[in-house]
Amino acid sequence: FRSIPIMKTFGAPVVMDCTHSVQKPNQDIGVTSGTPEYIETIAKAAIAVNADGLFLETHPDPSKALSDGANMLPLKDIKSLLEKLVRIRSAIL
Repeated sequence: FRSIPIMKTFGAPVVMDCTHSVQKPNQDIGVTSGTPEYIETIAKAAIAVNADGLFLETHPDPSKALSDGANMLPLKDIKSLLEKLVRIRSAIL
């Protein structure tokens, strides 16, 4: 996460890709997997170091998504996460 403040020195917005960051490509089974349980941790850390935005893939049922389902946050969880992120952002400003 030290890279976020470094990239901000270039004068462009910095967006953290929270869902592809948990992707585990090239699995032996031929399908990309992931660890979506860490999406919230990554998002919180990115906001805490002043990222300008977050990329979050979500779906009502990630297991039925046509692509990247293993990396997605279930849609039912997005509101709670966004509320936490807004509180973190407010605390650091």
